[in-house]
Amino acid sequence: MEAICSIPTHCCFCAMQCAMQLHADGTVKPLPHPINGGKLCVLGLTSGELLGHTERLRTPLVRKGGRLEPTSWEEALEVAVQGFQRIAAEHGRSANAVYGGASLSNEKAYLLGKFARLALQTPHVDYNGRYCMSAAAAAQNLAFGLDRGLNRPLADLPQHDVILLVGSNAAECLPMLMPHLQRAKEGGTRFIVVDPRRTTTANLAALHLAVRPSTDLALANSLLYLLAREQRLDHSFIAERTQGFREALRAVQGCTAAWASEVCGLMPYEVEQAALLLASARKALILTGRGADQNSRGVATSLAFINLALALGAEFGTLTGQANGQGGREMGQKADQLPGYRSIEDPADRQAVARVWGVEPEQLPGKGYSAFEILQAVARGEIRGMLVMGSNPIPSSPRSDWVRESLERMEHLVVIDSFLSETARHARVVLPGALWSEEDGTTTNLEGRVVLRRAVRLPPAGARSDLEILCDLATRLGAGQYFSYSGPKEVYDELRRATRGAKADYYGITWERLEAGEELFWPCPSEDHPGTPRPFAQRFAHADGRARFSPTPFRPSAEEPAAAYPLYLTTGRVLYHYLTGNHTRRLGRLFRKCPEPLLEVHPETAQRLGLAEGELAEVSSPRASARYRVKHNPKIRPDTLFVPFHWDGQQAVNRLMNPALDPICQMPEFKVAAVSLTPVAHSEAIAVAAD
Repeated sequence: MEAICSIPTHCCFCAMQCAMQLHADGTVKPLPHPINGGKLCVLGLTSGELLGHTERLRTPLVRKGGRLEPTSWEEALEVAVQGFQRIAAEHGRSANAVYGGASLSNEKAYLLGKFARLALQTPHVDYNGRYCMSAAAAAQNLAFGLDRGLNRPLADLPQHDVILLVGSNAAECLPMLMPHLQRAKEGGTRFIVVDPRRTTTANLAALHLAVRPSTDLALANSLLYLLAREQRLDHSFIAERTQGFREALRAVQGCTAAWASEVCGLMPYEVEQAALLLASARKALILTGRGADQNSRGVATSLAFINLALALGAEFGTLTGQANGQGGREMGQKADQLPGYRSIEDPADRQAVARVWGVEPEQLPGKGYSAFEILQAVARGEIRGMLVMGSNPIPSSPRSDWVRESLERMEHLVVIDSFLSETARHARVVLPGALWSEEDGTTTNLEGRVVLRRAVRLPPAGARSDLEILCDLATRLGAGQYFSYSGPKEVYDELRRATRGAKADYYGITWERLEAGEELFWPCPSEDHPGTPRPFAQRFAHADGRARFSPTPFRPSAEEPAAAYPLYLTTGRVLYHYLTGNHTRRLGRLFRKCPEPLLEVHPETAQRLGLAEGELAEVSSPRASARYRVKHNPKIRPDTLFVPFHWDGQQAVNRLMNPALDPICQMPEFKVAAVSLTPVAHSEAIAVAAD
C-alpha cells in the first residue's frame, strides 16, 4: 500500500472508536459520525503525533550479554522461534503461552488466538481484557446468554428518564460518551452516580453516592430488597421474560438501608433516595463500569445490578473501556473461547472452527490459563516461553514487582510492540510492530458497532505489520499452511467464516459493506441482514429466550483496612493518559498536562497526617510501597486514596494492589487495597526529587 495524504479512520484509544480524518503528517480532524458527532477528545486529537515519533522501534532487538542489542529480522525471528521450539521439545507445548491485548484489531486478536492454538499448539492464550471486561462479560453471559456490552446504540441513551451509573468516570475514561449523557440530562434524564469520588461525571447526578471502594454489591442488593419491600418491581416482566427471581430475592433478605449504609459508608436516607428515584422511572437504565467489577467479587457485583435491572423491567449495559474491548474478547484470544464467542470446550464449536481452519477438532488444545494465571505459571516455572502482543503486563498487573521479577527470570519472552514498553525492556526478543494507523483492520466499539480502521501509511523502515510478523513466526514454526494471507481483509473474511452461526456472528458484516459506510452491529448472520443494534429487544440469548436472575449474597473485599493499613486505595484513569501510558506518556502535549501520577487525599485526612499539597507521601500496602505527590481533593471520601494507573516502574500503583482473583472470571482485585499513608521527610523528599 502506498502512503496517501489522508484517510477517514477511527481513533486508536478508548472503546468509543470515534471517527477522524488522519493525515500522513499526523494531523487529525474529527469527522461527523453517530459515535462522536464530529468532535474528538484530547487523546484523539493528539493520537497522530505517534506517527514518526523519535522513540519508535525501528529495528528488532535480541538480548546478548544481558543487553538488548539491534539485530536483523532474520536473526530476531530465528531466535524467537528456536526458543519456543526448544521449550516445547524439552517441557511440552503447554510450557509456551501467548498474551494479547484488547486494543488489537479484530484481525490481530483472531490471528493471535489461531497462532497460539495452531503454531505454538498451546492452550495458554489470554489477554489484558481479563483485567478489564471479564467480570461484566461473564455476568452478561450468565444472565442474558450473550455478552454485548452496551446492548444498544448511544442514540438510545436520552430515551431513559433515570440512569444509574455505577463505577465509571466517563468524563475521563470515555470522554466522548459525555455529550450523549449530557444530552440525556438536558432532555430530563436524572442520574444516580456511584463513585467514591465526586468526579466530573458525578456532576451529572441528581444523586451522588460516595460509596466505600468495592462495596457496590451491597448497594445493589439493598436497592433490590427495598424496591421489593415497597412492591415497586415489574412482576409482569419478571414472569414473562426471566427465571430465578425467587432465589435471587431470598439472597438479599435483610439488606436494609441501614445495613447497606453501614457497609457502604453512606447515610440510610441516601440508599432510600436512590431506591425512590429508580422506582419513579418510566424507563430506567443501569450502566456499570470497572469501578464496580474490577474486584474479586466482580461477577457477583455485575449480576447484582443485572438482578436489579431485570426486577425493574429496566435495561442494563456495561461500558467497555479498551479500544477493542468488545471485539477483542470475541475473537479467540481468550483462554476459554474460540472466535465468535464459541466455547473451547464445546464439541460443536470446536468442530465449526476446526473446519474453517482446515484441521481436525482434536488438534485444537483445550482451555488454558487466564491472564494472571499465566503469570503465576511463569513464576513457578511451568510456563517458560511467552509471546506478548498489544499488552504491557508488568505495570498493568497487580503485584507488579513480583510480575516483573517473574518475567525477568523466564527463559524466553518475545514482545511485539511499536515502542519499548516496560515489559519489552525485559524481553529476550523485541519485534517492532505497527501502529493502528499503519495497518487496515476492524474494531468493535462499546455499542457492538463494527468500524473499519484504515491505514494512512506503511510501518516505517525497519518495522513490520503485526499480521506479517505473526504469519512469519507461524511459518517458521511449521504452520505456514494455516497462515497464508494477502492482507488484513483476507484475515477478516476468514474471521467472518469462523464466527458464522456463533453468538457473535460477523458473517454478514463484509469489508465492502463497512467501506460503503453501513452502520452494522453484530450479530449479522447474512450479507443482506441489517445487523442487530438491540439484541435483547424481543428475547434474551438463552435457548428459552429468558434472562436469568442469580443469587448474589454479599461478601466483603479480599482485603479490608485494619490498624496497620487503615485506608482504602483505589485506582483509575485520568483524561490525558491511556492504559499503562506506553503511548500517551510519549506525547508531549499530554505529558505536560499530566507528567506524574498524583495521590488524591481528602484535606481532612491530609491535615490529620500532616500532608501538605504538593509534598511527597508514601503509600504502603502488604505488597509494596510507593511515593506520590499529594493533591488535596475535597471530593473524595476521607477514608479513601486515589492514584491513576498509567505509569510504570516505581510509580506503578498496581505494585500495591491485591492479586486476589474472582473465582468465576479470574479478575484481580484492582479497585481496592488496604494501605497506610505517611509523609516523606522534607530532606528525603528533596533527595527523591533530585533523583
